[in-house]
Amino acid sequence: MGHVPGAVLRAPGPPALSPTDLRHPWGRHMHDRKPVQSWLTDMDGVLVHEGQPVPGAPEFIQKLRASGKPFLVLTNNSIYTPRDLQARLARMGLDVPEEAIWSSALATAKFLDDQRPGGTAYVIGEAGLTTALHAVGYVLSDFAPDYVVLGETRTYSFEAITKAVRLINDGARFICTNPDATGPSVEGALPAAGSVAAMISKATGVEPYFVGKPNPMMMRSALNTIEAHSETTAMIGDRMDTDILCGLEAGLETILVLTGISSRSEAERYPYRPSRIVNSVADLIDEV
Repeated sequence: MGHVPGAVLRAPGPPALSPTDLRHPWGRHMHDRKPVQSWLTDMDGVLVHEGQPVPGAPEFIQKLRASGKPFLVLTNNSIYTPRDLQARLARMGLDVPEEAIWSSALATAKFLDDQRPGGTAYVIGEAGLTTALHAVGYVLSDFAPDYVVLGETRTYSFEAITKAVRLINDGARFICTNPDATGPSVEGALPAAGSVAAMISKATGVEPYFVGKPNPMMMRSALNTIEAHSETTAMIGDRMDTDILCGLEAGLETILVLTGISSRSEAERYPYRPSRIVNSVADLIDEV
């Protein structure tokens, strides 16, 4: 067909989006995901908040268990063993099996066992971390260790931090369970592993390798534990900078709940988005 004088030629544009496509700011691509067959969920801010269960969380866990679908409860807190966490959750009415809990301590132990089986480590941390390292065959030592491993603890000792600085200066590799700068408490924020890691880095000039969220390795190790696949797994979290970022980089569907740290308006300020936002896990019960 010939050119009509005065007409403006335009390249053909993309097809119009249907109302269904417009429900998500990314358009139709989010509808291409396969149905969710396995679930990963953060603990604090998603299932519990300030020592109390989030409304709907007990029913959500009950539905997950009844469905038979594999799931894990994730936490960056390395203080407690899975058995400790199981007991703490049970007191709040959340019936989570011990084997369905995956912490940054377990992920760190798995990482070190893969990297350097049967190694040695100087550890600043609590039972959750030391138990996990012992379980993979690590020896805890302050004599020329392969690694300095920093985790969460209720009381950071200046003497222990000084020892860690000197061991790193002598050649020990620096690992930290998680980068969280602060942690929650009833009284307010507490300095967490990320803050102490920054102090050690300042003293040594050595940056740690962080294993926990938002490192997608935390998600990958969790997926491997339950033999799940990223394209059929959803991650539920309350923090854009850890849970959602980690799930996104691991290729999971990401669901932000508004019962913890990040609000809907805060989520809009990030350069990445969750797959969707819901008020709480109560809104997801019927999807399990």
